Amino acid sequence: MAIDISKLNEVQLTALMAKIQARLQELQLEKVARVRDKVIAMITSEGMDYAELMEHTSFARRKKSASRRGKVAAKYRNPADHSQTWSGRGRQPRWFKAALKKGKTERSLLIR
Repeated sequence: MAIDISKLNEVQLTALMAKIQARLQELQLEKVARVRDKVIAMITSEGMDYAELMEHTSFARRKKSASRRGKVAAKYRNPADHSQTWSGRGRQPRWFKAALKKGKTERSLLIR
């Protein structure tokens, strides 16, 4: 089944693309359902259920331990406003970037 797309106008091509994307999404959902069914069949054939299996995975343990880490102590302080601190994790705050642009060093912003 070949479609000669060279003869289609913009509206027809857009409609065709929408149909293609919808069909691709349907195929992906069907594939996910097949794989899910296979996995569930394997789990139940071993006498377990999904929740029990996930309790014993390293991913589940990592996820639980990551949430237990808690807050991290501040490592840097804004010299202009001592109430602004940063742990050194995540994105750099604006005040930190601005201080570096003004010639400060990371070391000079450390809390001692």
